[in-house]
Amino acid sequence: MNAYTDVAPLRYESQDDLVSDNISLVKRIAYHLVARLPSNIELNDLMQTGMIGLLEAANNFDSSRGASFDTYAGIRIRGAMLDEVRKQDWTPRSVHQKQRQVAETVREIESETGRPAEGQEIANRLGLSLDDYHDILRDTAGCRLFSLDETMEEPGFGRDLPASNLDTPAQAFTQNQLRKEVAQAIEKLPEREQMVMSLYYERELNLKEIGEVLGVSESRVCQIHGQALIRLRAAVDI
Repeated sequence: MNAYTDVAPLRYESQDDLVSDNISLVKRIAYHLVARLPSNIELNDLMQTGMIGLLEAANNFDSSRGASFDTYAGIRIRGAMLDEVRKQDWTPRSVHQKQRQVAETVREIESETGRPAEGQEIANRLGLSLDDYHDILRDTAGCRLFSLDETMEEPGFGRDLPASNLDTPAQAFTQNQLRKEVAQAIEKLPEREQMVMSLYYERELNLKEIGEVLGVSESRVCQIHGQALIRLRAAVDI
């Protein structure tokens, strides 16, 4: 079973059956992703791209390889959607450069002081105003929209997948190591940043809902989220 299905796999007589009986899977994945994407990403575009992924899955599925169709199709569909999002690449290269600079500055400060770097001292070290630094945090929060598990499950944002959902021992080891490193880094985040990460990625609340829980504005939640992602990048280099 995967995150999007909760029923036992069925036997199908044709590729048409595979497609028609799994259209709802495309919808579920599209609704799950669009809630985490910028407003310029249209639900219908995701669903159209997801249908292409479903068709490819039906054409290439080999039941003898040990994976259920819903698991295999879910990976293909999500991969197709994320491929399309990546092609649109709404994030300017300058934003990525600024993120790397901030992450390196955070790493330097925290190495020197042995404590979480404060926003004002990060901004001072970078020669930025606090408002400009907050703008970078908002951009950062907008660029890292998928959970850790989703990111690691994406097969290079490509669709040349085996008809099995089993990882190789090397892939499984790498993923487990990364999960451990990220989990350890999250435990070291300031309490409010841990709370935002938990509410956003585990409870899947949106930024407005998190703001209501914490009693702060949606803009402030975006800043906190961005700061947490910068710290994780500095700690784990993700």
